[in-house]
Amino acid sequence: MSEHHVKRLILMRHAKAAFPLGVADHERPLAQRGHNEAPLAGKWLLENDVVPDFILCSSALRTRQTCAWVGQQLGEKGPTPKLEDELYDAGPTRILSVINHVPETVTTLMVISHMPGIQEVALRLASRDSDQEAYMSLASGYPTSALTVLEHTGDWATLDGQDARVTHFVVPR
Repeated sequence: MSEHHVKRLILMRHAKAAFPLGVADHERPLAQRGHNEAPLAGKWLLENDVVPDFILCSSALRTRQTCAWVGQQLGEKGPTPKLEDELYDAGPTRILSVINHVPETVTTLMVISHMPGIQEVALRLASRDSDQEAYMSLASGYPTSALTVLEHTGDWATLDGQDARVTHFVVPR
C-alpha cells in the first residue's frame, strides 16, 4: 500500500496530575510538573511532523488540561479536540472501540487517556515489525506525558491487535 494510505495513531498518557484532598478522581488537575511537561509533548509532535488531524480526549480534568497544553503548542495546525467520556478509566478494549469508530477521513489520530488502559492498548496493537527499542520502552513503563506513535495501513474500524507498527515511544521532559 502506498505511503499516503498510512494512518498514524498517537497514544498519550496525560501529564503529571495532582492529588488534592477531597477532589474526585475525574476532577484532579495537573500538578505543576504536568503544566511544565505537557507543552513539551506538543512541541515534540510539531518537531517530528506528527501533527494530529483529530484528537480524542478523556473528559477528566487532567487529560483536558494536557490536551489544552498540547493544542497550544500545535497552534493553528492543531484540531479542535473531542471530549470522550468513554476514555475515562477505560481499559484497552473500550479505548480500541472508541478508535474503531473514528471516521476514515482521519489520517493522524491522537488519543489522550489514562493508565493502565493507554499502555495496554499500545501493547495490544503493536505488530511484530515495530521498532524494538520503542516497543521495549513502552512495555517497561508508561510515564506521565508519554507518547506512542503507531502506523497502520488498514481502516480505523479494523484496528484490533498486532496490526499497527510502533515507530516512536517518547517521554517529553
